[in-house]
Amino acid sequence: MITPAGKECPYYYEDFNRGRSIQECRLLESTPGGGEYTPDLCEKCKVPRIKMANACPNMVLEAKVKRSFLGLRRSIEIVAFCTKTLQDVPEPEIGCGQCHLEFPVFRTSAEE
Repeated sequence: MITPAGKECPYYYEDFNRGRSIQECRLLESTPGGGEYTPDLCEKCKVPRIKMANACPNMVLEAKVKRSFLGLRRSIEIVAFCTKTLQDVPEPEIGCGQCHLEFPVFRTSAEE
């Protein structure tokens, strides 16, 4: 679904049908202690970019609302984890580096 920031995000949901007024981030809701969603958080969220760059089914994302030093600005902090290699993923756009080696496109002729 298209976020208020104009990006496609699989975790964003909105419903304005028949008088409803629902806007939510299902990634924040599924993360324990994720925080409260407001539409302005979509502006600088990295999830749409991560999902566009890496569609690995083994990567699990968690999101938490992070406040600035003075508490005036809020942003979303993303943490990624690979369920196959059981390790944290420091760069979610790239992935863990192990899962994509299974695909024939990434193998060299010497490996086959």
